[in-house]
Amino acid sequence: MWELVLGRLERHHDVLAPTLAGHAGGPPLHGVVDADSLPDGVERAMDAAGFATAHLAGNSLGGFVALQLAARGRAESVTAFAPAGGWARGDGSYRDTLDRFSDMQHMLRIGAAGAAAMTATPAGRAAALRLLVEDASAVGAELAAHLVQGAAACPDAAAMIAYAKREGYDLDAARVACPVRVVWGTADRLLEWPRTAQRFRRDWLPHAEWIELEGVGHCPHLEVPLETAQLILGMTGAGRSLSPRAR
Repeated sequence: MWELVLGRLERHHDVLAPTLAGHAGGPPLHGVVDADSLPDGVERAMDAAGFATAHLAGNSLGGFVALQLAARGRAESVTAFAPAGGWARGDGSYRDTLDRFSDMQHMLRIGAAGAAAMTATPAGRAAALRLLVEDASAVGAELAAHLVQGAAACPDAAAMIAYAKREGYDLDAARVACPVRVVWGTADRLLEWPRTAQRFRRDWLPHAEWIELEGVGHCPHLEVPLETAQLILGMTGAGRSLSPRAR
């Protein structure tokens, strides 16, 4: 997911890009899924790499996990791109979104075998990635096929979706003491801006820096990788960020 951004970050930092537990290529989830399953896995990866703290960046579920780690004191800063879990208190529409993820997972598993053929053309890549990006031109055929196959092969998707539907999302925001930048594409089809950011904006992170990316979809790191890298480096002090469109 972060292939187009990592090289730019690695010019300035030692970079750890772990795959979340329960995802394709990541460590398995052991036992019952709970609120600690994913941040525990990232903490183990940080400990193994010798990172007591780090500047954290994540997208969607990864953005929420980055904020969970910040609440544990493991973050020097967080750049969260369309983090999950921000539906307003009492807004049950998150269950509809999670049902959509279940449907997508089923469809991806059916189509994964033909991912290379599907993503061989620009039109095919645009169709395959339409829920992730508005403009797929930055994503090559090999990466696009890998994204489809990886999503289809996520072994614990059903367990994670079932947990989220049952328990919802909760963040110990009072313990997030580091600087936070939240970035959201205005054309996000998966987590609609600003409706799915309400709890972050009103309850959890009202003092965060908020940046809109006009016309960008759910995954800025795939669609506008240069701007994404600059937004992260602007938080680490290693580079100047673009002039933010803060709200």
